[in-house]
Amino acid sequence: MARVFWFRRDLRLQDNVALNAAIAGSVDDGDKKVAASYIVDLNNFEKLKPIRQHSLIASLDSLGASIDRKLTIRHSRGLDDFANQLVLLAMSCEAKVVHATRAFDPAGIEEQNAVGLALKAEGIFLQLDDSAYAVAPGIVGKPDGSAYRVYTPFYKAWLNFASVPPVALSSKGYEWIEPLECMGRPAASDSIDREIRAGEAFALRTLDRFIERALSKYDEQRNRADLSGTSHLSHALAHGEIHPRTILVKLSNSNAEIVFAKEICWREFYADVLFRNPNSLDDYYEPRFAQMRYDKGEDAERKLEAWKRGETGYPMVDAGMRQLLADGWMHNRVRMIVASFLVKDLHLEWQQGAAHFEEFLTDFDPASNSHGWQWTAGSGTDASPYYRVFNPVLQGYKFDPNGDYVRKYVEELRHIDGPEVHEPWNLLAGYLHGYPQPIVDHAAEREEALARLAEIKKPVD
Repeated sequence: MARVFWFRRDLRLQDNVALNAAIAGSVDDGDKKVAASYIVDLNNFEKLKPIRQHSLIASLDSLGASIDRKLTIRHSRGLDDFANQLVLLAMSCEAKVVHATRAFDPAGIEEQNAVGLALKAEGIFLQLDDSAYAVAPGIVGKPDGSAYRVYTPFYKAWLNFASVPPVALSSKGYEWIEPLECMGRPAASDSIDREIRAGEAFALRTLDRFIERALSKYDEQRNRADLSGTSHLSHALAHGEIHPRTILVKLSNSNAEIVFAKEICWREFYADVLFRNPNSLDDYYEPRFAQMRYDKGEDAERKLEAWKRGETGYPMVDAGMRQLLADGWMHNRVRMIVASFLVKDLHLEWQQGAAHFEEFLTDFDPASNSHGWQWTAGSGTDASPYYRVFNPVLQGYKFDPNGDYVRKYVEELRHIDGPEVHEPWNLLAGYLHGYPQPIVDHAAEREEALARLAEIKKPVD
């Protein structure tokens, strides 16, 4: 009678409370066997772009190597089949308990509910422990129990709960088993021209390198797209290759470290907001923004496709979109710039941009993606005011002051030296290599965006 551990978005061994519970249970049972499992829903996997597919494959490969290739990967089609695969796995090793980390996003909750019911029908218990967060969604609240709508008071309250230390992998004697045939890592739909490094060991090395390389100047350099001033831990956090506790315990009280901890808290704030408002995954948190006039039709679709390809004619926007296509990642400051351009220059709904990000981002997190977009669109909790319209040219000069970031990703502009790359229209040779003209006039579209905002403002009492 073994215990089954169902890996989800916690693809690691250390600081894994639910995994330790499975190990402890196996020892208490006297069997001392743990069946490690991961279920792939091929319907969802096949919707992803190759770079996201390879990202998951790399994470699973690393996890399997860390447990002597005893990770049982099973394939499924749809939620019922997904749940049945775990039932089959549990029954094959006569397990009475399946352990997993609790999810708090809508899809994760639906998944664990389906699995729990399917297991219960066979007399098997699904035990859910811990979360992917330093503080689980739903815990931080106002004194009256209601949710915080604004980040800063949430952060201050979050600090009261966020000091829980990480836990080491249990040292109790146990054995990994593989009771069913492993179907193997899923096959990507296409190859990619870059190596994706992933896994728990790589995440821990990345954290150590970040502390040595950039943490002391994080508060000053995190917004610079041309510098390596961020942690590069977002992929590891999204896949659960590292837990936030493991990161937070290494931080002190310098200004730079406090700013970095606040970025961890932003992730947890958005998770809390989504947990309490599951409809905000793809609907407006602030309902009145659904009434705003957004562009539709052939011209809108043409502009959307130009934005996706990184061919808007605005170098900072195009560099970010091409970075997404090439690397499956985009600098956070640039995410704000391209999001503002989509919503306020092209007058398209934020959900269209969020869906595109979901296809490509190897660090995709449902709460951070939706509410990051809603922040820029002005429709979310603690949102940036809608009238704050990012100027893509000025943002380029400020956060890529010598133009190195643009030149890295926009091949047609590499012949332009220095910051002038942000305004190729001012140079005789600016369009020498076929870079597109701007698809809109930013100044005019800014005024249009503000006019549309005025239309939905509530009347003053």
